[in-house]
Amino acid sequence: MLTADKKKLRAKAHSLKPVIMIGQSGLTEAVLSEIELALDNHELIKVKIQSDDRDLRNQIGTEICLKTEAEFIQSIGKIIVIYRKNPEN
Repeated sequence: MLTADKKKLRAKAHSLKPVIMIGQSGLTEAVLSEIELALDNHELIKVKIQSDDRDLRNQIGTEICLKTEAEFIQSIGKIIVIYRKNPEN
């Protein structure tokens, strides 16, 4: 993805609220399926990862992108922004 495209998506994501919250249980299959649904419906989503460990948050973000084939857009604190084009749109 081009830098200009990511910049536009970051601007678009600014007003969004997190649609998925990842808590103590971490990245479960149920959470992954919810992320899949959210990506299908919205394409651009925010995910809040409730962990104080920065390395763990980065690891979870990377794992989400790999398993959902989504593009990592940005990370601010405990919130990551990911994007996946819906081929039906």
